[in-house]
Amino acid sequence: MQDNPTQVPLWRQLQGAASLLMAVRDGQSMTAALEDVDATLRPGVQSLGFHTLRWLGRAEALRQQLARRPPPPEADALLCVALALIWTEHDAPYTAHTLVDQAVEAAKRGDATQHQASFINGCLRRFLRERDDLVARTEKSPQAVWNHPQWWIDRVRKDHPGDWQAVLQANNSRAPLILRVNERKTTQAAYLKALAAVQIDAAPVGQYGVILASARPVTGLPGFAEGHFSVQDAAAQLAAPLLLEGLAASDGSGTRLHILDACAAPGGKTAHLLEIADCEVTALDIDAHRCERVGQNLLRLGLQAEIRVGDAGEPDGWWDGRLYDGILLDAPCTASGIVRRHPDVRWLRRPTDIAQLAAIQAKLLQTLWPLLKPGGRLLYCTCSVFRAEGDNQIQTFLTHHTDALLRPSPGHLLPQSGGEATVFPDNLMREHDGFYYALLEKSGR
Repeated sequence: MQDNPTQVPLWRQLQGAASLLMAVRDGQSMTAALEDVDATLRPGVQSLGFHTLRWLGRAEALRQQLARRPPPPEADALLCVALALIWTEHDAPYTAHTLVDQAVEAAKRGDATQHQASFINGCLRRFLRERDDLVARTEKSPQAVWNHPQWWIDRVRKDHPGDWQAVLQANNSRAPLILRVNERKTTQAAYLKALAAVQIDAAPVGQYGVILASARPVTGLPGFAEGHFSVQDAAAQLAAPLLLEGLAASDGSGTRLHILDACAAPGGKTAHLLEIADCEVTALDIDAHRCERVGQNLLRLGLQAEIRVGDAGEPDGWWDGRLYDGILLDAPCTASGIVRRHPDVRWLRRPTDIAQLAAIQAKLLQTLWPLLKPGGRLLYCTCSVFRAEGDNQIQTFLTHHTDALLRPSPGHLLPQSGGEATVFPDNLMREHDGFYYALLEKSGR
């Protein structure tokens, strides 16, 4: 615990975190909401916002115990932020009495909450007096215990009956900072030495990754400006080698592989393809602004791709007629596998989103498959743990496409936060997000 980590008053940060929670409750992503937060407040507000959204289920259940009828939205958001931060002493970022004092101060200084300051003070002080009893009562609520919406808990339990609890627990952990080393500039071993030289504790993860013992600003890490690394989760680092390995082995023409990275922004997988193979990559994305980010990221890494703005589901608008040796389809999805990095996702999604996104994924598969050469490979991936966006999607595709062969693939990689290692391929990963991979080969030559 720390009571004075910054010169920015805690009450102002609590107000900011409450505004983030209100934005998420209104359907806005936390990333977008953070852009409206003053730059001097943003780091602290983001930290408190992440913590709140990880424990929102518990906080809301406690608020129901303390006040059966919710207060006005602004006061309710501030109260839930405070409860999420103090409900357990184990993970609290500040002492309980400091949080209560500053939450009340935040209420007094807010135009919409000043008349609720006494109410908030009474609720929080009652919570401190009756903490054990109130927390025990909320144990009856699965949403409080697992800090996910009930429908999400039910879906994960159905899809992964043997692992659902581990998945939900991993989602509530803090994601580590994982880097992917740019093999054209350095090596995993050399970069670990560079970090050690400036007293930064790190370890290898996977074939190309480096995991830092504690997060820090990436722009201050050695080699950032020179393009020695990118930020990318270990599970996402599997995409490029999975697609390229078979293609490199089967292509005997000596010509450069022609690769499409569909839905490419912000360009992490595009860059990895270019880092580990001499290939010609078209990076496609529907969002022009995000395509600019792809270009900026490639420039820092010293790489080049053909960047096109277009809808992967409408090839007539961007395709030049040349068939691809390989297609990487990182399809739009619920993002249910990256909840520990984006804790707002679970509260933003609705059950109907899964079917809607699965329909988009099916259309993209159907549309891009004809653009692949016979003997070529398409890697389908989503950062999702839901089977409707993974196994079920691919089994349906295979049923309707007799020219598609499923090659050895990781399938569903469930989020790991420490614990037992995932082994694929031939390397250990004890830390990674949830992902799904299916490698499809087109029959014929």
